[in-house]
Amino acid sequence: MRLTILGGGGFRVPLVYGALLGDRGEGRVSHVTLYDEDPGRLTAMARVLADQAAASGAADAPAVTATGDLDEALRGTDFVFSAIRVGGLEGRAADERIALAEGVLGQETVGAGGIAYGLRTVPVVREIARRIARTAPDAWVINFTNPAGVVTEAMAEVLGDRVIGICDSPVGLGRRIARLLGARPQDAWIDYVGLNHLGWVRGLRVGGRDELPRLLADDKALESFEEGRLFGADWLRSLGAIPNEYLHYYYFNRDTVRAYRRAERTRGAFLRDQQRAFYAGTGRPDGPPGSALAAWDRTRAEREATYMSENREVAGVGEREESDLESGGYEKVALALMRAIARDERATLILNVRNRGTLSVLDADAVIEVPCLVDANGAHPVAVDPLPLHAVGLVTSVKAAEREVLAAAASGARADAVKAFALHPLVDSVAVARRLLDGYATEHPGLGYLR
Repeated sequence: MRLTILGGGGFRVPLVYGALLGDRGEGRVSHVTLYDEDPGRLTAMARVLADQAAASGAADAPAVTATGDLDEALRGTDFVFSAIRVGGLEGRAADERIALAEGVLGQETVGAGGIAYGLRTVPVVREIARRIARTAPDAWVINFTNPAGVVTEAMAEVLGDRVIGICDSPVGLGRRIARLLGARPQDAWIDYVGLNHLGWVRGLRVGGRDELPRLLADDKALESFEEGRLFGADWLRSLGAIPNEYLHYYYFNRDTVRAYRRAERTRGAFLRDQQRAFYAGTGRPDGPPGSALAAWDRTRAEREATYMSENREVAGVGEREESDLESGGYEKVALALMRAIARDERATLILNVRNRGTLSVLDADAVIEVPCLVDANGAHPVAVDPLPLHAVGLVTSVKAAEREVLAAAASGARADAVKAFALHPLVDSVAVARRLLDGYATEHPGLGYLR
């Protein structure tokens, strides 16, 4: 089985390759093609993967090739893993800076930053989807490109249900809750519903019994994991649910914007500088065996330890706990998804898929994030209870903003782009929306299509 990774020079590619190295079942991935437009990043990542294969001692490690030719990368593939970043980390840093100058959030996938990222990414992924449909029509696409919900919805316009979005946030959240309640994550049914980076765990059933109320009643347990410390026990009890960590940007928006504006540099700027140093060092061919993987491990540890540091500052919770540093496991979700489809090994996974009537407040084509049953025919969303009104308000307003991103990318109309910014609940003025678009259009040549 062949896997193509778009954005193959990306920093998180070794997580996917590591999962493949650990897969010993029949029909496993035998060949990985890395596609990236940056040859330096491809060279560096190929070195890391070679070190991984050597360290594993596996005689049958998946072969790795690298290319800058998209059609070559797609030809004959069974699965496509999409993890591109249009504009690079330089673009992300600009997204954050421009928004913060207007006093609004510029996070990568949330608020103004997410809209700007979507506006320059959607035209690119629509073209990639057309290339996949033409060159590898039988391939399944697993999308991790952010903003994952709107990007998956854009690709689904061309590829239908053969594109499925994944995210590690709900996986990590469900695993932490299950362990706190003394359950094995694989034995728990997680009632999770929402959009990408905008969802809530409303129940966790073990043996048919909902154990979440027991957690919500226990202050000590709530204070022992990341989301409990971020949101506080009183607010979680008020909601009667555990929100995805990204909802901190909504529930504590003013406080978070203040903390981000005080920070020495934004998250995007930190990652830009960190990865610039990593790729510059790892791309050299003269390092000793294992040095590329060691450099990647060190860089990743620093990256994970500093994740959402401003949000933790707002909550007054200090450094991340050791238990919170474990990867959310998107690479394991991707592997489980591929296995379920390729081998018909049925699995239940939280995924980004088309609504198909699952949430009555959204239309059939809206991409939502819910538990799905996966088999050889793809991912099928499971019926869920209706959202409470407070969640309906957030989900529908954010989806409306996403739809305007899709409209603007299709029409090239400035009015649609302004509407995307102005409708988002974290942008508080039409005048601010217009200034944001002006700032982003000046900064990003990729937004030159807006007129």
